[in-house]
Amino acid sequence: MTYNFGAGPCILPNEVFKQASQAVLEFNPTGLSILEISHRTPEFESVVDETVRLVKELLNVPAGYSVLFLQGGASLQFAMVPMNLLGDNQTASYLDTGVWANKAIKEAKIIGNVNVVASSKSENYTFIPKDFQIPEDSAYFHYTSNNTIYGTELMETPKTNVPLVCDMSSDIFSRTINVADFDLIYAGAQKNMGPAGVTLVIVKDEILGKIDRKLPSMLDYKIHIDGGSMYNTPPVFSIYVSMLNLRWLKSKGGVSEIEKENISKAEALYREIDRNPLFKGTCRTEDRSRMNVCFVMENPELEKPFLKFTEERNIVGLKGHRSVGGFRASLYNALPITSVHVLIDAMQDFAEKHKK
Repeated sequence: MTYNFGAGPCILPNEVFKQASQAVLEFNPTGLSILEISHRTPEFESVVDETVRLVKELLNVPAGYSVLFLQGGASLQFAMVPMNLLGDNQTASYLDTGVWANKAIKEAKIIGNVNVVASSKSENYTFIPKDFQIPEDSAYFHYTSNNTIYGTELMETPKTNVPLVCDMSSDIFSRTINVADFDLIYAGAQKNMGPAGVTLVIVKDEILGKIDRKLPSMLDYKIHIDGGSMYNTPPVFSIYVSMLNLRWLKSKGGVSEIEKENISKAEALYREIDRNPLFKGTCRTEDRSRMNVCFVMENPELEKPFLKFTEERNIVGLKGHRSVGGFRASLYNALPITSVHVLIDAMQDFAEKHKK
């Protein structure tokens, strides 16, 4: 058995893999593969409809919001958000908490005026800035809820009277949120929702259409809403597997139940990091992510031996991002707590082996 702690594309439930692999051979009783079925058929339209319903049900999406399945990943949303929401004479406010937040800022600056309300870049993004002020005349406030590279997560929704936009690519569906607090949420699927190739957007309808800017059709949220996420050929397979994965999440009791599991997984691993003399965390305790647990060795010379030690135990995906080093254990929804215990056992055995 392989224990996959990869940051993404990441682990999905085995039953989802089995169902998806069967659909590659034949999707329902159509005689066709899910990879060749037309997106305009009633069979696939029902897949999109069910996936929208599952998103709305699992996240308690209120009336007045549209659910979209787009392409281009969160990276395209870095540009689409300001193109649709930031007027020529307005300023958008951003919180800089990591590489992806910084990339979003960079793209927004191409479109219009940007105000960075706070940043933790000077300390290598090891914490979430606190007590920042969001100007009340901001076109919107944008933040990244979970920072996969540095292992920080903003659990509390910022309080503001301006439209709130959030990149939830790596923690959506992992914990309960109040969608009504947000005006636009976007998330690449390849962490907790499904495979790479589809991007979820949840947008409050009333915030659209207020910018006097001509937009290319593919970059206009309203056109995608009017087209039911089918203005162009959608990522059929990615949407289908997302539907299967959301069914699985619903069968487990939904987001509130998976959140309990995610808390248990993260607490167990952080407890071992803090207890084990060979390891230490990389970010402030109060800002630790439940999804991406980042840590290093007290003795850097032991990092390669430990990585080899874990790989011999079929633990994969543990190597930290190249900009941080060390290790990163991603604890997404489909990772069972038994895998966390396997990693903890490896950490303890390695420590015993290298006891002074």
